[in-house]
Amino acid sequence: MSNDIHEFLREVLKKLQTMDYVKPESLPNIDLYMDQVTTFMNTQLASTKRHEEDKILTKTMINNYAKNNLLPPPTKKKYSKDHVLTLLFIYYFKSILSISDIQNILNPITDKYFGNDGDLNLQDIYNEVFGLEHEEVQHILKELARKYKTSLKTFENIQAEDANLLHKFSFICMLSFDVYIKKLIIEQTIDQLPSFKADSDKKKE
Repeated sequence: MSNDIHEFLREVLKKLQTMDYVKPESLPNIDLYMDQVTTFMNTQLASTKRHEEDKILTKTMINNYAKNNLLPPPTKKKYSKDHVLTLLFIYYFKSILSISDIQNILNPITDKYFGNDGDLNLQDIYNEVFGLEHEEVQHILKELARKYKTSLKTFENIQAEDANLLHKFSFICMLSFDVYIKKLIIEQTIDQLPSFKADSDKKKE
């Protein structure tokens, strides 16, 4: 069992090491046209794709984000560093949250800090939250090892040819439950935030 766990963790660590977030120094220092934005995102986040043909960002996605008031309009068809940062946040959120939830999280941040030249700007916020990556990865590895070890203890009386499948199923179920609970907590936290829609309606009045 010990060898199984060590091999599993090696594979997980290998995958995590290839899935790096976009570092602050990699962000463009000049404004970009839409084609350049999609190229930048697709290149920088290529390691996060599950399948080679998957697209990280397309023109249609950018237009949809703008229509849903997630992304401020470009200036003279050019997108700033803050546009790219906003798209990065959307990318990380969209796999687990609805558009309306992302609006309630992100719009108050972009309203206050997008294009802000003051003491705190959007890049400062990006640097702060993604700077936690290394420490968080260590916690994730420990938790994954614990769950994987537990999954190997399930179905002890099952024949060997069936055990591998059932162990993986147990592991997937534990991870899925973990994601499910965390998603509920995220949604509950979002529901406790002031409604961005309500704030927008007040502004219109």
